[in-house]
Amino acid sequence: MTAGDPYTTRLAPEVHAYVQPDGGWCINNAGFISDGGSTLLVDTAATLRRADALREAVQAAGVPLPRTVVNTHHHGDHTYGNSVFRPEATVIGHDACRAEVLAAGRQLHLMWPQTDFGDVSITPPDLTYSERLTVHVGGTEVRLIHPGVAHTIGDTVVHLPGQRIVFTGDLVFQGGTPFIPMGSLSGSLRALRMLRGLGAETVVPGHGPVTDPSAFDATERYLRFVAAAAEEGRADGLSPLETARRTDLGAFAELRESERLVANLHRAYAELDGLPEGSPLDPVLIFGDMAQMNGGVPVACHA
Repeated sequence: MTAGDPYTTRLAPEVHAYVQPDGGWCINNAGFISDGGSTLLVDTAATLRRADALREAVQAAGVPLPRTVVNTHHHGDHTYGNSVFRPEATVIGHDACRAEVLAAGRQLHLMWPQTDFGDVSITPPDLTYSERLTVHVGGTEVRLIHPGVAHTIGDTVVHLPGQRIVFTGDLVFQGGTPFIPMGSLSGSLRALRMLRGLGAETVVPGHGPVTDPSAFDATERYLRFVAAAAEEGRADGLSPLETARRTDLGAFAELRESERLVANLHRAYAELDGLPEGSPLDPVLIFGDMAQMNGGVPVACHA
């Protein structure tokens, strides 16, 4: 195994995290809960090749293939592999997650046409919920919680209260820059307060290594930094790109995908302008501005 290979780590007797280094663009985490008789999978992967590897990792752990797949949100790196686990598994997600999967379609193909995603069959959740849903995997209680608009409009937090474990989806990027243009800055701050209240000791982020609740504080510090930069830049009559270019990231420059600052500023500006949380923003403009932050080079999918 090389440093960049996915790996499975056991968090509790019936709980595993599946981590895909380095957690950059399109390189997400997953996880699974199993009592040896039934299995629930949290998220899939961005390509059919990676989803097949995830399937093999579940089998290598000596547990059955999942009867249930939970999507933490609609982005393709978390949902493109859903079809690999169908028709045996029921796919669960928030109401808005289903709608967004269908609306997005093969969005990653359009953004990164050079990436070999495989012959992806878009597979939205076929069981949805609005606020909370509890699933039992043997004796393990799995609570699905919609935190409100945060990373997207249809996020799901997967909380295992008995094991004090939480799968956050992309509410947390451990070692990477948060990404909120499809959701809400203020909503993300509310979601972090909710996550703290769960009392989890082990945190499985959407991207990056397994961590602990200190990740919530680190994420909040960055989001408040973005909010302050947006207020100052907007007051000076600057565009999000102009504000991003003049902003000193300081310690946050160490995070992967620092170009996401300008995308996050677009969302912060929208909220300062009074637009509702989760209001659609122009993805062409946002990804174009991120390319400008990268010296004219578009962001690269690492899958």
